[in-house]
Amino acid sequence: MESHMTRFALLLCITVAASASSQTCVPTEVNDNPWVYVKEMLIGCWTNFITEDKAEVHILNLNFASKDSSMFQLEMANAKPMNLILTSLDTAYCLYNINADVNIYVNINSTLALYSNQNHNEFHREDFPTQNEEALVAWAKKRFGGVTSFTTIQNLKNLTATATKGTKPDSPDCVLKNEDASEKHFLKINAESSDSSLKSCSPQPQSPTEAELHIINIPEDTNIRSNVSLRIDAKKTKVFLRGPQGTTWILLNPQHAQFGSNNEVLLPNIPHTVRPLITLNRDGAEDVQRKALDHFKVSTFTSYTELRPEDSSVLLVLGRNDNAPVTETVPTVTAVTTNAPAQMPLTMQLYTSPDYRSPLDPNTKVQSDRRIYAEISGHTFGDIVLTIKVIRCFVRSKGSCPVIKELPFIPETCSLNSCPTSTRLSFSLDQLQELESTTWDLECSVKLCHSEKCGDGGRVKRNLEVTQPCLQPPTPPCFDFGLPGVLGIAFGGFLIGVLLIGALWFIKIKTGYPTGLDISSTAANLPGCPCSGAKRQPVSTNPSPSENSSANASIGSTQSTPTSSMA
Repeated sequence: MESHMTRFALLLCITVAASASSQTCVPTEVNDNPWVYVKEMLIGCWTNFITEDKAEVHILNLNFASKDSSMFQLEMANAKPMNLILTSLDTAYCLYNINADVNIYVNINSTLALYSNQNHNEFHREDFPTQNEEALVAWAKKRFGGVTSFTTIQNLKNLTATATKGTKPDSPDCVLKNEDASEKHFLKINAESSDSSLKSCSPQPQSPTEAELHIINIPEDTNIRSNVSLRIDAKKTKVFLRGPQGTTWILLNPQHAQFGSNNEVLLPNIPHTVRPLITLNRDGAEDVQRKALDHFKVSTFTSYTELRPEDSSVLLVLGRNDNAPVTETVPTVTAVTTNAPAQMPLTMQLYTSPDYRSPLDPNTKVQSDRRIYAEISGHTFGDIVLTIKVIRCFVRSKGSCPVIKELPFIPETCSLNSCPTSTRLSFSLDQLQELESTTWDLECSVKLCHSEKCGDGGRVKRNLEVTQPCLQPPTPPCFDFGLPGVLGIAFGGFLIGVLLIGALWFIKIKTGYPTGLDISSTAANLPGCPCSGAKRQPVSTNPSPSENSSANASIGSTQSTPTSSMA
């Protein structure tokens, strides 16, 4: 009996641990989902057009679902010079505040009622099409020469024009298509959200170090098969997307996310379509949640959202949708990344050797006569791997007069096992030796490729400190004297000594120098050199003590009679 109780307790612990390690939640109806909110993808465009008098041309196509939503406000006191065309098939009331550079155009039969607390002469009524968007664009092109933007807004409450330009580079023609109006930085739009049915839930909070996992489910009985656009505002995110057969998910900015889906996923910036990665016929909340946990090999998720869109094209925005500030820890990185908003984030790391084992610190200075090695890395989109192709690299000096120089590079080999999501290359900094600047930005343009299809990957950038190599003075040669050298020097010294002694003897013989080579005290008083060969003169007649005695006596007698001698 005790053995059975032990087994039962063990089985209970295992069951509790399994349930704790694989959490699920039951979704409920919500008015405001804290993680995912729905926006409609409405028709519009955005170009670089501007009139000859430097005015922009903007069209606002306003739709209102009910009379309760048919009042809105326009705030354009700080707007750039523009011609604003307002059109709506619904009756609506507008309170506007504009400056003298804004001209408003409304159809002569429009039921839009505009009110202002100022007297303006910039309000005009003209006959232009209202039933067809393309016809309205054609009329505006004929009337003003072009269209800067066309924006469709559902249930507008407030619109503010910023003081920035509303033009978009490299877009000369206004081609109407479904768009996300929030990308237009020159307009701040506040509108009522869509009436799409929404259910949501979230299990227990997960560790902040784990990547967030968000699950979005569109049930099978949804009447409209949708093209669902998803914009991911949250970073370090995983998303699991489940929809009816025929649904296409369009990831607008998947640079911070990994994804999995039972439907096709379109990456419009490459462009590339990812086939379904998962087979999932059931659409129940618990089934979808467990499938997501199993696919990403995690024990919990951040949010589950279930929706039934009413339109064929909707936009979902993934990110916190509440007023509470979200504290986000940004990791420190050594490389600087520069990318287009909807592209894969790239990082560049520099190395000092071709084995790529010695990362170069950003604050370390590199001598211009050295070669540096770089590795550009990215991330995967879902289960697909995008290869990185470097197109061009250049350096830009920092300062008041920047200098830009293209930097040739050599691709370095790297196996797929070592570099599944990166590419390697090397640079020579020789051409920077003659330049005064030492602080540079190293920048490379890349393309992202998959299955021989390539799209713009943006640019990756990082700083680079360069110094000139130190010029060392030439080192004097060092002589190593071995035993043969020492013997040679000794013999040479001996030979030189013999020759010098021989020369001295030769000089002695020729000059007649005394044998003993001693110089008398009287010779020291002679002018000139004692070895000149001149005949020496006697100095004294005094005989030496060795002379005969007769001489001594004679001398003595002479000295004894000085008086007689003088006489």
